[in-house]
Amino acid sequence: MSKPFMFEKPLGMRDTLPAFYETKRNISKKVEAETERWGYRPIETPTLEYYDTVGDASAILDQHLFKLLDQQGNTLVLRPDMTAPIARVAGSSLKDQPFPLRLSYQTHLFRAQQREGGRPAEFEQMGVELVGDGTASADGEVIALMIAALKEAGLENFQVAVGHIGYVNALLLDVVGSEERAGVLRRYLYEKNYVGYRHHVKSLPLSSIDEKRLLGLLKLRGGYSKIEEAKEIVYNGEASKALEDLEQLWEVLEGYGVTEHLKFDLNLVMHMSYYTGVVFEGYGSKLGFPLSSGGRYDELVQKFNRPARQQALAFVSTFLWRHLGKQKKSLNKHALFLAKNEEEKP
Repeated sequence: MSKPFMFEKPLGMRDTLPAFYETKRNISKKVEAETERWGYRPIETPTLEYYDTVGDASAILDQHLFKLLDQQGNTLVLRPDMTAPIARVAGSSLKDQPFPLRLSYQTHLFRAQQREGGRPAEFEQMGVELVGDGTASADGEVIALMIAALKEAGLENFQVAVGHIGYVNALLLDVVGSEERAGVLRRYLYEKNYVGYRHHVKSLPLSSIDEKRLLGLLKLRGGYSKIEEAKEIVYNGEASKALEDLEQLWEVLEGYGVTEHLKFDLNLVMHMSYYTGVVFEGYGSKLGFPLSSGGRYDELVQKFNRPARQQALAFVSTFLWRHLGKQKKSLNKHALFLAKNEEEKP
């Protein structure tokens, strides 16, 4: 490797210049104030964590972790996400605090990049974690908070897609019969490669009825009526529970008065393997990527010896701030500078 030029930075690292920094800070203050109004308390965790604890619990691929050794020979990682560190805190420093825990954060995360593809290796993320409440009310609270934060940041035209990983899993396993085959189809959905999904489904040795069921999954996007359509495709035990969860969630969000921003997307598959229930993504008009995302993890905190259900919401600030910063003059107050960074695929 040749010696870098004096002005070069490591792959994926970026400078934040004064004008952009000021814009970013102003928007962050508004969103932080909104999360505080909802009762979320700020938290900070170390930049370095043990690889064998937080690094292993994280859903980020091993090759995307920044690793180093301390003087005792322990493998450390630069913090790749905040969900796993907060789960660690909930099971240790806050173990005597009663549930639910409402925690918020604004911090820098680190993901090693193999090549320069527009993704930062260090980026800012704002988010909240609601730990210890497994009800539809908790799911609804986090989604309603996301909508309130997007509005506070200045976005008016946006939509929130809501799905349930339990329904997707139930349908795929019911038709193809094994986790390995279901995993292939699930990856197409995660990558939003619907053409590839259709081709793969048609290549499988399925009955015409089962092929129609799998292809019908792609049509389950829209309003509340899609729940009834989903029941016609599969309604076994897990699918039934998932659809009941979504029906209850809709009622909660009606109470918040935010259903105008909602649509169901029952083929929504998130990047993190430990999502276990409701998942959601927020989209702005004329943007081809999510502004924010979140979902339920019901198995993560127990890895840190405190079984609990956990609901997370993340806005990854740096990615969209930089993307829209160039358009600031034309977007004016309607520009939103909060986003979910496109996560690395598992």
